[in-house]
Amino acid sequence: MTIRAIPIAFLLGIPLTGARAHGQIAAQTAGQQIAQQPPAQKELMAEDVYKNIQVLRGIPENQFLATMGFFSASIGESCEFCHDDESSWAGYAKDNAHKQTARKMVLMMNAINKSYFGGSRKLTCYSCHRGTDLPKVTPNLAEQYSAPVVEEPDVITDQAAGEPPAERILDKYIQALGGAQRLASITSVSAKGTYQGYAEIEKSPIEIMAKAPGQRVTIIHTSNGDWTTTYDGRAGWVAEPGRPVPLLELTGQFLEAVKVDADLAFPARIKQSFSEGRVGYLTTINDREVEVVQGDSGGIFPVKLYFDKESGLLVRQVRYTNSPVGLNPTQIDYTDYRDVSGVKMPFRWTTTWTDGRSSTELSEVKANLPIDAAKFAKPAAPAAGKPVAR
Repeated sequence: MTIRAIPIAFLLGIPLTGARAHGQIAAQTAGQQIAQQPPAQKELMAEDVYKNIQVLRGIPENQFLATMGFFSASIGESCEFCHDDESSWAGYAKDNAHKQTARKMVLMMNAINKSYFGGSRKLTCYSCHRGTDLPKVTPNLAEQYSAPVVEEPDVITDQAAGEPPAERILDKYIQALGGAQRLASITSVSAKGTYQGYAEIEKSPIEIMAKAPGQRVTIIHTSNGDWTTTYDGRAGWVAEPGRPVPLLELTGQFLEAVKVDADLAFPARIKQSFSEGRVGYLTTINDREVEVVQGDSGGIFPVKLYFDKESGLLVRQVRYTNSPVGLNPTQIDYTDYRDVSGVKMPFRWTTTWTDGRSSTELSEVKANLPIDAAKFAKPAAPAAGKPVAR
């Protein structure tokens, strides 16, 4: 079982990840902007929300659970490996030998990076553990003499030789969906279906509404209450029962993620939403060749979009968020494209990140229905409760 983290992975814009809050704002002087903005709210730190925080003090609350996810991915264990009392958030805070060892490992990692790499993060938990709780000390001869596994880089630094320009691949995608004219005619999308988290047996009803050019809301009706994620074009929030902060305003890279989701809901503007396109080398997903386009959405890290070479459709999106101990990937895989008002849309996607996995399957999608602007406003805070399985 894993604690539910901020649903940056689910946020389909996906879930597609990295997006800066830079919506269309009328030109103002700096003085006017400052005068009209409300006082900045103090950012919650991990120690403001969770108990018994020691070596991770001083990091934002919205990075804390993502850091837990990085630990989980690095050692191949779930939450209960270090948190043996899952009855409440206070139970999660209790000490044990594994948690004490983890603190020592973080201090060791930070000391090595500081002493040998000038403070740059070259060494992480994953560098040594690679998905096991005990780093291996004996070479694996089968690995040594088998075909090497080619791992894709986190960032495409140069346009791959012999690959087409990004604009050509994006144009093919637009055409595969139905063409620029039909895409431009879609001004809103209203969808219903089901959502299932990694540790959940039952599926929960989900509603998704999006309005051009960049507003989006998802509402998951769980047995614990509604889990709502909204983005109004400039600001975003997550209202999630079972969290110690049941209503959280999204900032930084988590706000970037929901903006990307909102942008990708309307592919007609994909070339405007993702600038500085760069194409990597051809790769395969499920034995099918895919073309990889990396784009800058305005966030800290670029977003990688994977298009089926034959059909031109988007089949995967990968984005990254930073944590104090390493880089967290989020991957969304899209399938089951169907026609909606002359435009193809995915009816099924799977979102995977370091502390969870979810599957969304739509049963109904309608285009150009009127959507009340209040749907994208700041949601009401749900009641706090126990940690929720994800």
